[in-house]
Amino acid sequence: PAPARMEAAAPEAPAAEQPPANDDFKNSFESLVLRMQDEICDAIAELDGNAFREDKWERPNNHGGGRSRVLQDGNVFEKAGVNVSIVKGKLPAAAVKQMRSRGKDMGANASPPFYAAGISLVIHPKNPMAPTVHLNYRYFEVMDPETGGKTWWFGGGSDLTPSYLFDEDAVEFHSALKKACDKHDPTFFDKYKKWCDEYFYNPHREEARGVGGIFFDDLETRPANAKPELSDQEAIMAFSRDCLESFIPTYIDIMKRRKDMPFTEKQKEWQAIRRGRYVE
Repeated sequence: PAPARMEAAAPEAPAAEQPPANDDFKNSFESLVLRMQDEICDAIAELDGNAFREDKWERPNNHGGGRSRVLQDGNVFEKAGVNVSIVKGKLPAAAVKQMRSRGKDMGANASPPFYAAGISLVIHPKNPMAPTVHLNYRYFEVMDPETGGKTWWFGGGSDLTPSYLFDEDAVEFHSALKKACDKHDPTFFDKYKKWCDEYFYNPHREEARGVGGIFFDDLETRPANAKPELSDQEAIMAFSRDCLESFIPTYIDIMKRRKDMPFTEKQKEWQAIRRGRYVE
């Protein structure tokens, strides 16, 4: 039987994301990342046979918080971390300067209010034939207290890092992301795959971290195939949602093929070397 999801009860999220209206958008995005955290943890825990531990945290002064979940030393996974953060506050001056350097309209305020929500994960399997995976999807918003205007953007993506390459795993992972991208904009996959390949390239070793996936940031442009009734924010959230929802069936399918494959001590050592390069 599948294990319980975790040892601490999680706050309930709405059963489904309803089309947001105006300020309800943030609630809708929060519902998405909370739901996906639940579904990803359920799937990983079921495959592993062990439950996630959860740590809920809060920022001071009612500035948001998050849920951090970790499964460690399991049957299938050495460590899996799946985290959600939903925070707000005042941007420090260094962050304002960095965002202005990327062309963001931050207004005249030196420390404007901000809001950020996202889901991130890194999963390391035990078997060296099974790939490590990374995923992150987020929404960021900065408010101008003088004009009431908002500057917002999305970022995210996922990438696969095998120690031993199996072509069918890479094809399945990329194909699922391409299908999700093509549904929203036929230019997205090639553009964001290239960005991912460049972003996770290790120049001093002259090698890629893995087989890539997609990566995007500062996304505020409406996808070409967006439904006309959706706002720009809603349309990009729909794109992020489809990419997120493609993750579970794809990665679980790959893990089922690889988790019980035989391996040698030398192959386990190579996995450790590759894992060390993962954080470079």
